[in-house]
Amino acid sequence: MSQSIADILWQENEDLAIACLNHPFVRGIGDGRLSRDTFAYYVGQDAFFLEAFARAYSIAAAKAEDWDGFTVFHALADGVLQELKLHDSYAQNWEVNLQTVQPGTATRQYTDFLLATAWGQDVGVTATAMLPCMKLYSFLGTALAQSGIPDHAYGDWIATYSSNEFDPLVKQLEQLAEKYSQLSRTTRSTYRYAMQCELDFFEGALQAKNVSSAS
Repeated sequence: MSQSIADILWQENEDLAIACLNHPFVRGIGDGRLSRDTFAYYVGQDAFFLEAFARAYSIAAAKAEDWDGFTVFHALADGVLQELKLHDSYAQNWEVNLQTVQPGTATRQYTDFLLATAWGQDVGVTATAMLPCMKLYSFLGTALAQSGIPDHAYGDWIATYSSNEFDPLVKQLEQLAEKYSQLSRTTRSTYRYAMQCELDFFEGALQAKNVSSAS
């Protein structure tokens, strides 16, 4: 049985996935030692990112040539909207005003890339651009939950991305990539750039000097 496009791309970029898992920001979530201000900054940046992610799904849905693709992309966009509701809860708990969030450099680079890809490329390339985020978070959540969900401030984050509810969303996007994508220089470079953006996103949260989103 041949490997799926999603599996091939993941294996080709596993070095960046491991780099994300070993990044101090992610390790800090895992052991609960990440500073409150750093996580609060991340919550705001991630909410900004997820809004762009939902828009990219909606653009892909509009471009899908068949009804099945249209409905699945829209269902995935709805999943992101549900995730944003979780961020609303996070924002209250971590005293973050999501209405005043200003995107950092890494966040803006990632969202601009996603939206430019959604508008300018075909549905298959867009699915490829969005795969790293979904697959990576499932990978990170599962890895951090290997010994059980920890009882600390970031346990809910780990529980969300290791949950049985999140994994089916990943599988749906992988199926869309398999249906619409082809292994090409464009899809490979798009996937790797998105994965690098994930690593840069964590680094940007860790290095942020001014937590302007906390109130």
